[in-house]
Amino acid sequence: MKKFITTVQNIWSIEDLRQRILLTLGLVFIFRVGTYIALPGLDPLLLNNMTRQGGNGILGLVNLFAGGAFSRASIFALGIMPYISASIAVQLLTIVVPQFQKMSKEGESGRRQLNQWTRILTVIVTAFQGFAYVRYLNTQDNNAIVIPTWLFTISTVTVLTTGTLFVMWMGEKITDKGLGNGVSIIIMVGILARFPGAVLQEFTTRASSGNLIAPVIEVAFLIVVVMCVILLVQGTRRIPIQYAKRNIIQGGRMMQAGGTRQYLPLKLNASGVMPIIFAQAIMFVPATIAQFSGMENSGVIQAFTNIRGFWYNMFDFILIVAFTYFYTALIINPTQIGDEMKKNGGFIPGVKPGTKTAEFIDSVISRITLPGALFLGLVAIMPSIVMQFNVDQQFALFFGGSSLIIMVGVILDTLQTVETHLLNRHYDGLTSSGRIKGRQGFAQVSM
Repeated sequence: MKKFITTVQNIWSIEDLRQRILLTLGLVFIFRVGTYIALPGLDPLLLNNMTRQGGNGILGLVNLFAGGAFSRASIFALGIMPYISASIAVQLLTIVVPQFQKMSKEGESGRRQLNQWTRILTVIVTAFQGFAYVRYLNTQDNNAIVIPTWLFTISTVTVLTTGTLFVMWMGEKITDKGLGNGVSIIIMVGILARFPGAVLQEFTTRASSGNLIAPVIEVAFLIVVVMCVILLVQGTRRIPIQYAKRNIIQGGRMMQAGGTRQYLPLKLNASGVMPIIFAQAIMFVPATIAQFSGMENSGVIQAFTNIRGFWYNMFDFILIVAFTYFYTALIINPTQIGDEMKKNGGFIPGVKPGTKTAEFIDSVISRITLPGALFLGLVAIMPSIVMQFNVDQQFALFFGGSSLIIMVGVILDTLQTVETHLLNRHYDGLTSSGRIKGRQGFAQVSM
């Protein structure tokens, strides 16, 4: 307890870290308040029916990502997901469109241009989803809408678009001047806000049927799943790097340097939480199309919006595995790693420097990414498996899927950021043995 208090005092004594924490908490507080502000033109007292409907099926998953704002018809009802969808589209364009490829290689100026395109596309995606959301509100409870339909449509689309852009801005501010990745933190906070209510509802439901053992078993199983996810996030394969001895001149004298051995850490899940977020954003598309076109009863639409169904989970699993490889390829460049090792006199024992080294690293990444991707996909569909045992959906969503991976990954990232600040200022870290490994610890070579 004494060490914990000392650590908190050390964290608070670092001005830069203190400012980052306060900024992050302040923006998170604004986001949470916004999720309770109803859209103009709605009677909040008549939204109970929508609140109940918004917690079921894939809409319950949308509601989870939005921190409950979706079912409360809040100004932040669409949350940050339109921005995620736009980011996916822009990243795909950087692969298939030469102009976007060129921008991605232009350093900071290119990154600013891509961010601008992402913001423009976010407005378009949010407007489209805003119209679909208006249709959803009309099908749920017309009595809650107290102004003319045409005026409500215009105002709602405008407010939702503005709300999403504001949430996007808060996420970028947290990333730049706060702690960790702002978008992930906003999603995590929304998920955590619904956890106590989900647990209480599950215990209440089980208690009403006289089964008090089931909730205890469920919580124990949840702890086991969390530990497995932590192992997935932190698991690494270390490749030894040998540095050859070199003659250097220092102070007019010939000296030898190098000859040391270091390790290249390659993570089992180098892509972190992004594959699940990307896949989930795509899985929301059928529900959006259904609300916009009125095709809710279509067999194909129902197959891809039923989170308990086989086709939904199989497609979600395939997307996550594919995005894991895709995102890993984006963030880890074996050729660049091999070139940097060669320039600094480093080599992998038994492997020729240069092209052979890049090919070896690429083959290792491909092999270790496969089990990581398969396990990530299994965790993603775990909620649907748990729901087969009559676990309430709101509680089942915390057994895996996007919610669990995001919570574990973001929490570890945040703790890693705090620990880095402490160690850089010669304070004790958050743990007594070793450093916390977040999900952003990509393979890098320290030269």
